[in-house]
Amino acid sequence: MEDKTKILIVEDEMIIAANISLQLTELGYEVTGIVPRGEDALKQIEANKPDILLLDINLKGALDGIETAKAMQKNNNIPIIYLTANVDDAHFNRAKTTHPYGFITKPFKKLDLQRTIELTISQIASETKEPDHAEQQNSESFILSDSVFVRHNNSMVKVDINDILYIEAERNYCRIYSKTKEHLLVMTLKDMDEKLPSKHFLRVHRSYIINISKINEVANSHIVIGKKAIPISKSLKEELLKRLQTL
Repeated sequence: MEDKTKILIVEDEMIIAANISLQLTELGYEVTGIVPRGEDALKQIEANKPDILLLDINLKGALDGIETAKAMQKNNNIPIIYLTANVDDAHFNRAKTTHPYGFITKPFKKLDLQRTIELTISQIASETKEPDHAEQQNSESFILSDSVFVRHNNSMVKVDINDILYIEAERNYCRIYSKTKEHLLVMTLKDMDEKLPSKHFLRVHRSYIINISKINEVANSHIVIGKKAIPISKSLKEELLKRLQTL
């Protein structure tokens, strides 16, 4: 038997929250709780982490829905679906910065709720899907001594290592920034770090690998490559300075 998708409802209108909970239960989901405040939601998430956060944008209290989402994302990466009676451009633009999986406008029908959650679950599944063995074998050939092969549509595009400026982590992906283009590679930054030639590259932060030869400036807490300021930890800065002396 498959585990039920766990959903936390954060809604300060209790009649609406209770109705949503009933509908979710009827649809076969597990409601981990109903909380009226953002502060309560953060505590509930730590106690019983849900798979999806159903979050009212216009919460009363110290934190509104968007601020609650931002606070949650400091330690967790839970998909968000926003509930809203009305959302102006300012709220919508603020909400976009938290990368929600959907918006449900109140009042809504059961079908709206059902479809938004099903689409979110489908998107989560596609993002977290493990590659099969053949794909794993294929990924071994992505990085060679002088180049990286990046999948683009149905073909593989060659990116010369000498053209790479830096690489940034995006969940289970890496975004490669070269002199002229950006490429997305289905690989974690950790795997990328292990495969890239250490002669040229150094991981300077949990989210960044840099091409040492492309550095324009080394500051106290960051380095500059092109126009991009990239954070660097103190211990890795010492390692970087040693490496620069040997170039």
